[in-house]
Amino acid sequence: MSGSMVPVTAPLTVAEAALADVASSLAPAGKLRLPLALKLAYTAFMAVLVPVYWTWYGPTNFLYFCDLALILTLVGIWRESPLLVSMPAVGILAPQVLWVADFLAELVGVPLTGMTAYMVKAENPLFLRALSLFHGWLPFLLVYLVWRLGYDRRAWAAWSGLAVAVLMVCFVLMPGPRPDAGLVPVNINYVWGMSDAVAQTLMPAWAWFASLLVTVPLVLCGTTHLVLRRLMPAPVAR
Repeated sequence: MSGSMVPVTAPLTVAEAALADVASSLAPAGKLRLPLALKLAYTAFMAVLVPVYWTWYGPTNFLYFCDLALILTLVGIWRESPLLVSMPAVGILAPQVLWVADFLAELVGVPLTGMTAYMVKAENPLFLRALSLFHGWLPFLLVYLVWRLGYDRRAWAAWSGLAVAVLMVCFVLMPGPRPDAGLVPVNINYVWGMSDAVAQTLMPAWAWFASLLVTVPLVLCGTTHLVLRRLMPAPVAR
């Protein structure tokens, strides 16, 4: 064979260089404020969760606020965008605290709201339930991200507008609760009550839905907005 010898680059070196190129292309100019390892780990988790959820639950599952938060967070950590990480933070921190409390209560046999009853149903695949444990760690990740990137005060209005639009879609177009739903998403974002099996009977359906349109943006998100605005740093211009 003629010609000079061409050095063979180790596959690991090629992979590292490729990952560095991807990171530099997705991240904004300037010094990175989030570890690359965090970005890769979160992306790997999403690379598993999205196709699994899509296969088992279907695309409408991504109308849940928590799943929308996952997607916004994925884009936000690569863009290092204060707005894109502040939106899910202001939107789901309070509901996820309730989720964690309800899940712990379910584990000890004293359910609070029934919103996490699916986590203790043996007929639901264990792997799906394990993926759903992100509800427990995502709030802490969002607090860390907002602390590193700063809290963008526009997040409250942005998430509130998104939340109201999604609630309208869920109430008008998505199926309501039913006991035989299986893994099909029903009563998405609890627009018919806290149970996926039966609708609430405390008030007319329209009154429950109207209360959500007020409670979600003004009470849950509004309170979280005030806390984050007070405790978290403002975004720093890059």
